[in-house]
Amino acid sequence: MAETITLTSAIDGFAFDALHAPAQGPRRGGIVVIQEIFGLDKYVHEDVARWAAKGFEAIAPSLYDRQERGFTAGHDPEGMQQGFKYAMAAGVEQPMSDVQACVDALKDKGPVFIVGYCYGGWIVWRAAADVEGLAAGSSYYGGRIGSDLEINLKTPVICHFGRKDGHIPADDIKAKIAERHPGVPVYIYEGSGHGFNNDGVEAQDPADAELARQRSLDWFERHGAS
Repeated sequence: MAETITLTSAIDGFAFDALHAPAQGPRRGGIVVIQEIFGLDKYVHEDVARWAAKGFEAIAPSLYDRQERGFTAGHDPEGMQQGFKYAMAAGVEQPMSDVQACVDALKDKGPVFIVGYCYGGWIVWRAAADVEGLAAGSSYYGGRIGSDLEINLKTPVICHFGRKDGHIPADDIKAKIAERHPGVPVYIYEGSGHGFNNDGVEAQDPADAELARQRSLDWFERHGAS
C-alpha cells in the first residue's frame, strides 16, 4: 500500500511530497511514475500499485507542490485548464530536479526506470536527456514531445500513442520522432485515445492498455530489471 513521503529537490531545496510503494515479492528495480496534468489522482495511485505488484519499488512525485501542495483535479475542462497552468508554471528545471531526487532515492538499490502519462509522457522524454541514473523510460501520449525533438537522449526510451487521440496525431508524431531519433521505438494503439492507460475511461481499449504495459515491462527487463 502506498504511503506519502517527502523528498528534497536539489535545485532549490524544496521539499515535495511523493507517493511511495514498496515492491511486492522479489524487488526488480525502482520506478518513478509521472502524473498526467491532473496531479496525483486515483489513476496515479492505481499505477503505483500496479508497478509495485510487478516487483518495482515505486515513487510518484507531486510535481505541482510549488504551485499548490496536494493538487488533484477532475478530468474535465476546468481541471485541464488548472493543470495546464501549473505545468507551464513548473517549467522544465523544477520537474527535472524533482525527478532526479526520486531517482537518487532509489538508485542505490538497483536499476531505476521511469514511466509517465500525458504531461508525464513529456517529462519522461526530457528526463531521458536531463536526469542522471535512469536505466530506461516509457513515455505515454506525451504531446509536447513533438516540439522538443532536438534534445540528445542518453536513456533508452519507448513511446506509446493512441490512434484515436484527438490531441496528438499519431502518425505525425511517430514520423517526427523517427526522423530525429530513429532508434526510439514508437507504438500506435489502434483502438485507444488519449489517456488509455487509465482503467475504465472511454478512451481505453483494455487490450491496448495491457499490451502497452507488457511492452513497457519487456523494455525495462531488457534494460536491467531483474
